[in-house]
Amino acid sequence: MSNKTFDTLKWLAQVFLPALTTLYGVIGATFNIPYTQEVLTIMVAVDTFLGTLLGISSAKYNSTNDDLEWVNLNEETDDGK
Repeated sequence: MSNKTFDTLKWLAQVFLPALTTLYGVIGATFNIPYTQEVLTIMVAVDTFLGTLLGISSAKYNSTNDDLEWVNLNEETDDGK
């Protein structure tokens, strides 16, 4: 996954979906839209799922980079130090 794709999905999960869920909840409750609670439950579940996948992806990426940095920091230099 490219950094741009990851950043876009992260923005969706952290900013857009929570804001949209709140907006829908307020409008649904105000106008007594049927199935508002059910829709909100599904929206929160989708956002949580997306956030979890992005968190796992980020942790996996960071652990891979940490391993590479650790190896580079512990390699011997040409002068034997």
